[in-house]
Amino acid sequence: MKTAHWKKSFITIYSGQAFSLLGSAAVQFAIIWWLTEKTESAFILTLATIFAFLPNILFGTFAGVWIDRYNRKTVMIAADALVAASSALLGIIFLIWEEPFPWIIFVFLFIRGIGNTFHAPAMQAAIPMFVPAEMLTKAGGWGNLIISVSTMLGPALGAGLMSVFSVASVMLVDVIGAIIASCCLLTVHLPHIAAELTETHFLNDMKQGFLAMKNNKPLMAAFFPVLFASMLYMPLGSLFPLLVRTYYRGNAAHNALVEFAFSGGLLLSSLIIGMWGSKKKRFLMISMSMTVLGIAAFVSGILPHFAFPVFVLCCLLMGASGTFFNVPLMAHIQETIAPEMMGKVISLLTTAMTLATPMGLLLAGPASEVLGVEYWFTGSGLLMILAGVACFIVTKQFDTKQ
Repeated sequence: MKTAHWKKSFITIYSGQAFSLLGSAAVQFAIIWWLTEKTESAFILTLATIFAFLPNILFGTFAGVWIDRYNRKTVMIAADALVAASSALLGIIFLIWEEPFPWIIFVFLFIRGIGNTFHAPAMQAAIPMFVPAEMLTKAGGWGNLIISVSTMLGPALGAGLMSVFSVASVMLVDVIGAIIASCCLLTVHLPHIAAELTETHFLNDMKQGFLAMKNNKPLMAAFFPVLFASMLYMPLGSLFPLLVRTYYRGNAAHNALVEFAFSGGLLLSSLIIGMWGSKKKRFLMISMSMTVLGIAAFVSGILPHFAFPVFVLCCLLMGASGTFFNVPLMAHIQETIAPEMMGKVISLLTTAMTLATPMGLLLAGPASEVLGVEYWFTGSGLLMILAGVACFIVTKQFDTKQ
């Protein structure tokens, strides 16, 4: 299933995705900052994040079955179209109603979440269909590099557009990006998989995905530390705007700088993995990245109000460590899981991580309201450090076998 021209296909797909991600990042920034300015509430921001992740919890396991049975390119195009349509409709609502109720925003975040629930696993499951196994880690690094550039420029684009245009106008950027991404996907051939021709039995297919994941001992060893770290880490992203505005006393430009620094860290680490990534010490990279994430989050919470530049540096470190967390884990899955099982396993893993997110958010929201958002960063940072140490202890044996 690998071709001699895999680099051309890889570049074409990710070039289109770069525009789609750029538009989505700009729109996401505009929506979240609008909610931050209008409500200044950690509870509202955590609710917004929950609604964005809720589709993955509800449909994630079923999404994997469909991804493995149908053309993954078609799934990605349909998902992009759904997200673009939701952005267009939300733009119309902002034109008609200058300040819609937050729950209306939540509905559209939920719809966007449905598209992401299908798109992300389909994308990751499609990559090993044409990328050689020995190049998966490097390909993951280059893919993250492209994603990082888009997500780094997205908030800056969103902040710039919001300073000139209305929120409704910013929504159009997402539509344009989705059209470009779909056109790029249409020019690439992705192989069909035999499973898509058989009758669909959801429960049986889901069981097969569970068994494939359970039988992968290295993956299961890393699973629970990674799950715990995800529960702690995911609320941090939703609380960035509130920490910037209420603790560091910043504005939209300061928040864009924070997002830029975080994405800049992703960019730097993706470049490193893209150039030097290999199969060696994958689980050590995961453990170290969790530890660095914890240290950066802890420092972010104990800094004084005037130390915003140091906080920006911490965001850079959090972004950089995130790549060394995601890429090695995904490369291991792409290399060791059978192609006809990959969509199910990736969706199951993503759903598990997403299911942990509301648990963290339900703790982070009230704690931040009562104690202050900075205390959540401090406490979760300490616990992530412990998770990193635990991950190293239970997975070090699998690195020595590689």
